[in-house]
Amino acid sequence: MPTVETTDIETYYERRGDGPPVVFVHGAVVDHTQWEPQVEALADEYTVVAYDVRGHGRTGGSEREPYSIDLFADDLAALLDALDLDRPVVCGLSMGGCIAMTFAARYPDRLSGLVLADTFGPVPLTLGERLQRQLLRATIPPARLVGYERVERSMVWLQQRVSDAGVAGDYDRIEAIRARGPTMSTAEFAKVIRALATFDRTAVDLSAIDVPTLALYGEHDAGFIRRQTRGLASLIAHATLLVVPDAGHASNLDNEAFVDGAIRGHLRRVWPHHSPRHGAGPGPAAASSAEADD
Repeated sequence: MPTVETTDIETYYERRGDGPPVVFVHGAVVDHTQWEPQVEALADEYTVVAYDVRGHGRTGGSEREPYSIDLFADDLAALLDALDLDRPVVCGLSMGGCIAMTFAARYPDRLSGLVLADTFGPVPLTLGERLQRQLLRATIPPARLVGYERVERSMVWLQQRVSDAGVAGDYDRIEAIRARGPTMSTAEFAKVIRALATFDRTAVDLSAIDVPTLALYGEHDAGFIRRQTRGLASLIAHATLLVVPDAGHASNLDNEAFVDGAIRGHLRRVWPHHSPRHGAGPGPAAASSAEADD
């Protein structure tokens, strides 16, 4: 099982392919296999690395208390050191996007490009979004009683009835990822959720991010994710915003072909002298028609 020491933990990772490096950071309460379609698609042209964030998957938990997105970003920096990855493109989805943007702002000279998918950042919160953050923290006590899987299923059920019915996308695929991997302990779930719920207090200087950035969100993702991703794209220099058609929160799983092409196209803009063997992915003009008004 490939692991490397990062900070105070042994981080599990998978590495494939050869070429310029691309690192994938998964969302909360899943593992590195959330990005498996894109890892498979890009390994023919690039060195692709996907890893399990602290508290998740085969990396597992730690004695550290509390967790924070800053800590996860430092873990990512340590992983790049341990694997000798020079200026990768870092791709993060949901919580992984929070980690990726924090890493990019703290270590702006250590990456060549950035992909932020279905995520949120230090954009000012509306009253409704502040209430949603409080609701996120409120999942911890019932998770201790009945398990986080049941709590999340209930949250998905509720969100589909008060929001866009497609927000969860192909939720069966998320459940399959969890079924295949190690089970997260309730203690680790609580630490991860608290880290997410307090991310709005993290100082992230988006103006420090000066690399080509691709921001993506699913057409049917939750309203606050759509708004926040648009806000991030407006605040980060050299950012391109694409809407993923027919996709919910895990847009990379709901519309694999579109996201594969969008990321491949972005990588070619980052490394224009790399010699690809495939046709260009969709660019901003091709995807602009998918953007929807809220």
